[in-house]
Amino acid sequence: MTREWLGAVGVVAYLALLIGIAVAARRARQNESPADHFLAGRGLGVFVLFLTLYATTYSGNTLLGYPGEAYRQGFSWVMATGFMLSIIVVFHALAPKLRPIAVREGFVTPGDWVRFRFSGESGSRQLLFGVSLLMAFALASFLFSQLKAMGELAEQFSGGVISYEWSVALLAGMVLFYETVGGMRAVAWTDALQGVLMLVGLAALLQWLLAESGGLGALTSQILEVRPGAADLPDAGEQINWFSTIALMGLASVVYPQAIQRIYAARSGRVLRRSLALMSFMPLATTLVVTLVGLAAIARFQGLGDVEADRVMPLLLGEWARQGLGFSIAAMVVFLGALAAIMSTADSVLLSLGSVAAEDLFGRSHREADTTRFGKRIAAALIVGMALLAIGARDVTLWGVIELKMELLIQSVPVFLIAIHWSRFRAQPALLGLAFGVGIVLAGVAWDSQRVSGVHIGVIGLAANVAIACVGSLFRVPGRRFRGATQFE
Repeated sequence: MTREWLGAVGVVAYLALLIGIAVAARRARQNESPADHFLAGRGLGVFVLFLTLYATTYSGNTLLGYPGEAYRQGFSWVMATGFMLSIIVVFHALAPKLRPIAVREGFVTPGDWVRFRFSGESGSRQLLFGVSLLMAFALASFLFSQLKAMGELAEQFSGGVISYEWSVALLAGMVLFYETVGGMRAVAWTDALQGVLMLVGLAALLQWLLAESGGLGALTSQILEVRPGAADLPDAGEQINWFSTIALMGLASVVYPQAIQRIYAARSGRVLRRSLALMSFMPLATTLVVTLVGLAAIARFQGLGDVEADRVMPLLLGEWARQGLGFSIAAMVVFLGALAAIMSTADSVLLSLGSVAAEDLFGRSHREADTTRFGKRIAAALIVGMALLAIGARDVTLWGVIELKMELLIQSVPVFLIAIHWSRFRAQPALLGLAFGVGIVLAGVAWDSQRVSGVHIGVIGLAANVAIACVGSLFRVPGRRFRGATQFE
């Protein structure tokens, strides 16, 4: 059996396994309520919660976009490990206070926090709509990038046996199936499988790359021989951009709706705390590894363009598989691990997108079973639309999509991080700050000026957003004092 057909058979076998997991999750459901479908009845334990957080955080952006950016930038991209670590740090500023309130009040979506925190205030409904719209856009663009990554990976590894277009359609259909049938349980259980596959696959790929090149020192020499500037020390502008990227990714990632909903879904505060502790080690085990993968590709594939650079991971897997049957099987395991990671993020995004659209944008109650069915229909329509867009817009770079959605999503940060720590934070100034921040980002995109002296336009927008919201809150008459929490409960 050729490597191409081995890859195709591996995909089919893996998808069959996912169908079995979806059916098992369907049988384990307790009822048809939104809390059961979207949060698995708030019963995720340490092992499953950790792996679903891991598999969702490290996605197609990580496995295709990050190696592509490392290929383009060289050794300076090692800073990606830093901004993945920053996500965990910021998570600890939100999760301990948010989870007890979420459990006490029965939150299902991120918008439930906004409703609760700013209840009765002037401008609260508009603020909820604005935050929800930003989150829906971020989720939709995230779904687009995952579908694009799935198609690229499956086509490259199967040698065209499964085309890009058919890969996107087939895998999108599978994600929709098990998310619709099994809800958060199916998503979390498949994430657990996918997280293990990804860890095993990345470890195997890194071992092969280092063995082939003769070690890290030899690999560095090979890279510098092909591209001497790959190890140049960053200038002041690039260093500023590093810190800007750490702020952008660290803050915006924490308000991803799927991340917030996993805070809600934890069985207990102790489970959430332990899962986050385990997540602290994952940037070294994942982001650093995929950075090395992208750097290794510099010596092996010369002259790739910006879009082609996003394909270095499947190109490396294809090169590995051509060395014999045993290597083909090992490469297939890595390929399935990468595909699994991408699918795990796509399913989480789709689940969150359905709930955010149904409850926060369309105003359906999270206490009604009909909301679950409405969310499923929205999810189906959205994934079809994003799949068609992914097929028609293949030449978009993944990192470009990542930056744009983060620069908009980061404008929601004050409504969560500041509002949960400062009781005087008010809805109207928060809405005005949000509008200014989004306006600055959109102006930067329109004028093709997404960085100012190395600082992302989204970070500049956030600074203006925070200043307006905080100063405005100081001059507003204090509203009701919400009952918060000070620790994991």
